Amino acid sequence: MANLHTAAHNHRIRHPTNLPAPTDYDTSLTLEARKFLKTYGLTPPGVDTFEKQSERCLAILNSRKTPIEKYQYLSVLRNTNVHLFYRLLAENVKELTPLIYTPTVGEACQRWSELYTQPEGMYLSFEDRGNLHSVIQNWPHDVEITVVTDGSRILGLGDLGINGMGIPVGKLSLYTACAGIHPLKTLPLCLDLGTSNESFRNDPLYLGSRREKVTAEEEKDFLDEMMAALTERWPGIVIQYEDFKNPFPSLERYQETYTMFNDDIQGTGAVILGGFINAVKQSGVAPADQRAVFLGAGSAGVGVAKQLTEFFMKEGLSEDDAKRRFWLVDSQGLVTNDRPGKLADHKIYFSRDDNKGKQYKTLEEIVEYVKPTILMGLSTIGGAFTPKILSRMAEMNDRPVIFPLSNPSSKSECTFEEAIKYTNGKCLFASGSPFPTLNFGGKDLVPGQGNNMYVFPGIGLGAILSKAVSVTQNMIYSSAEALATSMLPTELQDHWLYPDIRRIREVSVIVTRGVIRAAQRDGVDRELALRNISDEELEEYIRQRMYDPFTEHEKVERELVDLAEKVMTNSPMSPKVKPADALGGAMTNGNGTGQRRSTVTSRPGTSGGRK
Repeated sequence: MANLHTAAHNHRIRHPTNLPAPTDYDTSLTLEARKFLKTYGLTPPGVDTFEKQSERCLAILNSRKTPIEKYQYLSVLRNTNVHLFYRLLAENVKELTPLIYTPTVGEACQRWSELYTQPEGMYLSFEDRGNLHSVIQNWPHDVEITVVTDGSRILGLGDLGINGMGIPVGKLSLYTACAGIHPLKTLPLCLDLGTSNESFRNDPLYLGSRREKVTAEEEKDFLDEMMAALTERWPGIVIQYEDFKNPFPSLERYQETYTMFNDDIQGTGAVILGGFINAVKQSGVAPADQRAVFLGAGSAGVGVAKQLTEFFMKEGLSEDDAKRRFWLVDSQGLVTNDRPGKLADHKIYFSRDDNKGKQYKTLEEIVEYVKPTILMGLSTIGGAFTPKILSRMAEMNDRPVIFPLSNPSSKSECTFEEAIKYTNGKCLFASGSPFPTLNFGGKDLVPGQGNNMYVFPGIGLGAILSKAVSVTQNMIYSSAEALATSMLPTELQDHWLYPDIRRIREVSVIVTRGVIRAAQRDGVDRELALRNISDEELEEYIRQRMYDPFTEHEKVERELVDLAEKVMTNSPMSPKVKPADALGGAMTNGNGTGQRRSTVTSRPGTSGGRK
């Protein structure tokens, strides 16, 4: 129980060589702190306030003309002034998230080798097989969570090879911003297993190996070695898989052996489920009467459909009745048992046998055949939800549920404006990409965005804090239930399906709590003392362990005071001498106002990790 009253990692995370770390070059630090950190003279002598720093950064950002130029500036800031980057992101999360992740990260990945300027993660090459453990030893920090990709299916853009590194870099930035996992405790990891993209293989600027993509069997052996090496170096590490062309084999192979999950399958399913729960409630249609047409029967589409099937089962339907709420559509039309050709294994579960021999080819005729209450898109086919289809959905339903979930926005099945216009404002809408607020009928309508950042940060932090030995399906499902309950009454009154993204850190606390409780029910947790505290105490425990860029400076100040106290204790100085005077000057407060501190700030303990 003592652990519950002492925040994890109270000490500042130091660079292993005792040289300045990326967190130390901050113009808000006092001159005394800079001398202590050995950065005195390495930054301009002025001491900034947080507000002045933010003002300067936003002015620079606004001077950049294109999203990719803004992305590049923010990348430099993240790598050179970590706390400032996350303070800026915390204060402008709605505006900056599209610049550091989707949709801008799509262009960043396509041009990663062309624009490369600095290391931002670790690359493991197929040529390193047999030596992955040695390569991993080169990472200089302790790690609590990693995001790993092989770049083979980036945002519907195809196989980008090592250019896919932008995905784990951006994803882990959101883990820090949304759930307070310390940035130096994260590891962006890109696997160089070749690429099927011939243009990259022939591009003189491409920084990956110029070989064809390895076989599935070769990749499996490589992943086996990687998983073992990661967990040997960091036994409690949480491993998130992202943007693999075929994500199912690795999830099935590792999910019960390692603390891992796949965000494309599980995170996407969970975040859509969270909005879906609210949409079903607001639609007025009973769960047993819902009919969902899914355009897109790939790994993401099937993963989402399986998550929603579980919801219907919890609402009292049998498994067979629950899965019959879904009609999946791929490039050949409605997925049925009797259509020509062999079905991919992952599509069989939802394949229909009630089509009476008729093969429905187009989305328009499938909508007319099924008469759905719900229309979901995970197809990456921009504009697939045509005006005619949207109008028909409004004719058949009082509150049609329209979820065009494909990323980036150019691949979205319809825009928010199109959905509102052609359903005459009736639809319950959520998209995968961000769309602007729309004025319709004299009222500002805010689009819902089924962004995975609502759930994956809480899944990761929940697994870390509970010390889970695996990430169970109940933990994933509980993240969606917790998200659905995080809505404010005013948000529900305005028919929002997701909470205001500006509340994301508080939402992540609620999601993390739900994930921890599910880990406890499944018996996969190792931080057993957390079982004995109330939900309110658990939420406070979570908050106290979240990295906060606004208080990190206090840890340096605490170290300065501790050092001064040791100097006083071990010297014949008068006991009346204050710690600040023992260091040779006034200690200024953390936002650089130059005021003498009258009290010592207690350790905030907000670095987001476990001992």
